[in-house]
Amino acid sequence: MRILVTGGAGYIGSHTVLELLNTGYEVVVLDNLSNSSPESLKRVEKLTGKKVTFYEADILDRDKLNEIFSKEKFDACIHFAGLKAVGESVEKPWEYYENNIAGTLTLVDVMRKHNLKNIIFSSSATVYGDPAFVPITEECPKGQCTNPYGWTKSMLEQVLSDIQKADKEWNVILLRYFNPIGAHKSGTMGEDPNGIPNNLMPYITQVAIGKRDHLTIFGNDYDTHDGTGVRDYIHVVDLAIGHVKALNKIKENCGLKIYNLGTGHGYSVLDIVKNFEEANGVKIPYEIGPRRSGDIATCYASADKAKEELGWTAQYGIKDMCADAWNWQKNNPNGYGK
Repeated sequence: MRILVTGGAGYIGSHTVLELLNTGYEVVVLDNLSNSSPESLKRVEKLTGKKVTFYEADILDRDKLNEIFSKEKFDACIHFAGLKAVGESVEKPWEYYENNIAGTLTLVDVMRKHNLKNIIFSSSATVYGDPAFVPITEECPKGQCTNPYGWTKSMLEQVLSDIQKADKEWNVILLRYFNPIGAHKSGTMGEDPNGIPNNLMPYITQVAIGKRDHLTIFGNDYDTHDGTGVRDYIHVVDLAIGHVKALNKIKENCGLKIYNLGTGHGYSVLDIVKNFEEANGVKIPYEIGPRRSGDIATCYASADKAKEELGWTAQYGIKDMCADAWNWQKNNPNGYGK
């Protein structure tokens, strides 16, 4: 099978490309490189000994998409491409709606015109808003998203669900990720954010390597065991393998399916700091700052459905995630830019 991976040079995308190649799929990557590096794909090729066909293109560029689809034959699309910084989405809502929603609508239109009707969509636990209950199952009602990034994921879930409902030839799998962290065991691939990191782990690793002098923890007065926000952190390699498992479900003409990808364990910010220090023997100085607007106290998954239907469970624990993240950062202090 030949798989189109949009956003395949990014953090989750590149790890998924590697797992797809190791499983025997052919992969074509489409990425505009706005928040990623072609170096990630070179490292994928080195680790797998296999070639990645790469197109530098934007999902908003209909002509370029048509050109690629006319040249290549695909069996399925795994769709990662999109802007993903929560804080930035609040400052730049129009850019997020245009890129994520208009871009996906363009991609899906080109797909159907070329008779490609299999898509795995990179969604997010943000669609649950402040969840009605935890652990969160797929039956948990979608909530009020707290930022434009979350709304783009929620809206695109609706769009793809409606398309599948109207045309049963479509197979649509919505994967709701919790918090991906960690890096490939080799230490040659990992998260390489532009500017100030939006996520906790790259912030911690940048403090550990000396790029930042301390970690700011946003709020310590939440209703949790230590007052800091609790989240479900998942190793990026486990997440990547989840996409490979989802392709097996696509082959069964599954219709519309929704799966949470998480570990089912909630860890607070301070838990992560402590585990990082213990796993790596590195001290992480931190300060408590004010809460961020839109942050919720607790969010973690039930991943039972993915286990039952996909045969997928997370293999890596929190210490592995912390050790692998640090291994990547210390070997690549400037990310892919070295």
